[in-house]
Amino acid sequence: MLIFGREVTSDFATASRREWLLTDGLGGWASGTVSGANTRRYHGLFVPALAPPVGRTMLVTKLNEWVTVGEHRFPLSCNEYADGTVHPAGFKHLESFRLEEGLPVWTYSFGDVQIQKWIWLGRGNPAAYVTYRLRRGIRPVTLEVIPMVTARDAHGETNGAGWAPDVAAVADGACINAWAHTFWIKASAGSYKPGGQWHWNIKHRVETERGLPDREDQFAAGKFTVTLEAGNPMGQDSRGAITFAMTLEGAPPPEQFPSPASVPAPNASATGRHRRKDLTRPDTARTSGEVPEWIRQLARAADQFLVRRDTRCNQEQRVPGTTVLAGYHWFGEWGRDTMIALPGLCLTTGRYREAASILRTWAKFASQGMLPNRFPEEGKSPEYHSADATLWYFYALDRYVEATGDPTLARELWHLLEEIIDWHWRGTRYTIHVDPTDGLLYAGEPGLALTWMDAKVGDWVVTPRTGKPVSVNALWVNALRVMARLASRLATTATHDYARLAERAVASFDLYWNPKAGCLFDVIDGPDGNDPAVRPNQLFAVSLPYAPLDATNPRAKAVVDVCTEQLLTSYGLRSLAPNHRAYIGTCSGGVVARDSAYHQGTVWAWLIGPFVDAHYRVYRDAAQALSFLLPFEQHLADFGLGSIAEIFDGDPPHTPRGCIAQAWSVAEVLRTWISLQAEFAERSPSTRFERTRASGRNLGSVTKRPIRH
Repeated sequence: MLIFGREVTSDFATASRREWLLTDGLGGWASGTVSGANTRRYHGLFVPALAPPVGRTMLVTKLNEWVTVGEHRFPLSCNEYADGTVHPAGFKHLESFRLEEGLPVWTYSFGDVQIQKWIWLGRGNPAAYVTYRLRRGIRPVTLEVIPMVTARDAHGETNGAGWAPDVAAVADGACINAWAHTFWIKASAGSYKPGGQWHWNIKHRVETERGLPDREDQFAAGKFTVTLEAGNPMGQDSRGAITFAMTLEGAPPPEQFPSPASVPAPNASATGRHRRKDLTRPDTARTSGEVPEWIRQLARAADQFLVRRDTRCNQEQRVPGTTVLAGYHWFGEWGRDTMIALPGLCLTTGRYREAASILRTWAKFASQGMLPNRFPEEGKSPEYHSADATLWYFYALDRYVEATGDPTLARELWHLLEEIIDWHWRGTRYTIHVDPTDGLLYAGEPGLALTWMDAKVGDWVVTPRTGKPVSVNALWVNALRVMARLASRLATTATHDYARLAERAVASFDLYWNPKAGCLFDVIDGPDGNDPAVRPNQLFAVSLPYAPLDATNPRAKAVVDVCTEQLLTSYGLRSLAPNHRAYIGTCSGGVVARDSAYHQGTVWAWLIGPFVDAHYRVYRDAAQALSFLLPFEQHLADFGLGSIAEIFDGDPPHTPRGCIAQAWSVAEVLRTWISLQAEFAERSPSTRFERTRASGRNLGSVTKRPIRH
């Protein structure tokens, strides 16, 4: 459990920088801040994906709430306006906030009165629920709830000039029509009075920081009123609670609402809690069985990125599948992110069926030996502008086969895998081809950025990396070795001698050695020659399962040492060494400023995975390697609560930026923790304890309760 008291909740700025997130498995979400103020255009209670997993649409931005106790009226909600006014200031009455089993819970106090509020979403069903419960008090209180609504793309802002949603009273609540969207808000108790007016110029302060439009109008769609009865001192009878349901299609009658007991309350039913507990069961066969609560929370966070994706086969039939959303709130489906994140999201949590579904889903879109780099949010044709996304597919598939011990999926995909290698050998889009003189992959054309460092500012490609990027060729060697292993395991006839091709590429890795810097060039054979910039991409030459640099090679240690000295921070690795002339230490400001810094010094959390892998391979010290992950435990209480940010500033104090919850950030910390903990499972508990005590390290404040299958 993550919990804050008044030391956080009573300060508007502090409470507003901490954000919570819930997802529905379809691409939709609910999200907001501890204070209750919406600080982003993406904050809202009901943001369903109308064409899963895309079409994310803001329908209910929040609920404004007031409580009347005797002659006194107190706010629960909070809004910030463009002129700096904060009204109402419900955060002043917020006694505590907690994230319990991944669900946000607020506790408000007014003298002897205590009210708790829970929010949760349907799973695989676009529906949001909010429960209020009178937990303490000697007399009845009146709760007024005003739903704030709109109907817009989740990436936009609402301008209320010249229009208004149509609001009508229906049984137990409201039916709202706005811009051809119809949705319902119903309550399990009380009464509803229709009406409506605009609240103008609500400020989204984070959008101000990001140099984006930051003002929105929200429509107050009538008012719900209910009396919460005193009596049971813990407020467990139905008179002490009310639940609101927000749905797309004909909200169910209140008697069919999920019980408030499905959220973490003393009388919680089994259904909701059992699923949340199932999410926190990493593969204990590979660990000592002792898993700290923060790792359990990461397993819950991992679930947020796995969503349904139905693939259209014809005009009438859609085949269900699974995909990964790269980050909340604005990222969609990215092939590179998906394949990097798959082992951490699925394999360490035992979700092998979802892993296989993801691999099959993306395989359907192979074209000219390439997998998509991105599916646009608008549902347009996939984009293939990546030299590494397809190579990460071999990594993900190999990790799946190793984790499950089942080569069936690899056999099913074998011909596609061979076709991909063949296309790369003879050449595919964007001049991606094998150079016959050294067996390495060349990639790039003017105006393109084909690796994960893909930022562009207008026509300016910030990090083009045209030529033979070290990361792409480390992945190429890994893919060839995966193919050699699979050919042997499947006892199949291969069209290429993959082991020989890999050996040739490995021999050519000598070309990457930069004796002046004592590490690897980032790119060789580029338009301007070899690029000596110290970047984290060279780590893949050591960290990948079948990396070109063996751990016993002195150059592998040199790579790790240089990256440790120049790139390592508490929350991942810088994308460029600080002594480089192009280094930018803060990723803030408008779009141009942020994109310029994105891969020029900004810290990326996901890179902690390859760094820890490489460090452990070279130094064989699992305790030391694990220690690099520990700062993320504290990070879970900041920014995106219970999750890991996309990026951090390169300069201390390494402020979190970008998405509040990023798939590969969560996945890589989760994967490496489980992988390294497996090393401790091979030793006796006493040996593990003595080793940990001697090193002076606390391995994640390990909880004493084992995870059970």
